[in-house]
Amino acid sequence: MSATNLIIKYAKLLEIMHLTEYARTESLRSIFNRDIQENANLKFLEKIIRPLKIDGQPSMDTLFNHLIKEEIEETDEKGNMIKKRIFEKDRAMRLHWVRFHLDKNKIDNVEIFSVIERDQKKRKDVIRTYVYDLEQEYVVVLEPQNSTTDYYLLTAYHLNKEWAPKSIKKKMKNRLPEVY
Repeated sequence: MSATNLIIKYAKLLEIMHLTEYARTESLRSIFNRDIQENANLKFLEKIIRPLKIDGQPSMDTLFNHLIKEEIEETDEKGNMIKKRIFEKDRAMRLHWVRFHLDKNKIDNVEIFSVIERDQKKRKDVIRTYVYDLEQEYVVVLEPQNSTTDYYLLTAYHLNKEWAPKSIKKKMKNRLPEVY
């Protein structure tokens, strides 16, 4: 495990690409545990942050995977499209940025907004709240719980895809008048 990653601060990137897959995962997991899983005070806008249980997996494992892996579609041997998650270095190297942004340590060049989106799995419209670091092109995505007293932390990622900056700007155009 790379203990030096535990002292790296925003806006530096974690040093993980030289590590073996096992050591990289251990290093990232230690940051995830410190900042999210074992952080009883993890809040955003005074609301408690909770992981979302997806596909029956334990919620913290699911959340960890969403924070270091991206979803891709590929064709299986039968010609069917399947979705899977693969390691994504730009997400993983910024894992320590999640808490930094949720703690609102940066306020300049950060847009916080809510928008109504279609959730394909739930087949309904849902409200999502975005913390968008314009300078670093980084986004943390939250979903208010039905009670609106807490948030689910869905994911966070670097806008490193060609379509990503345009997509987030479109969401900002459709922002709701208040943050949920």
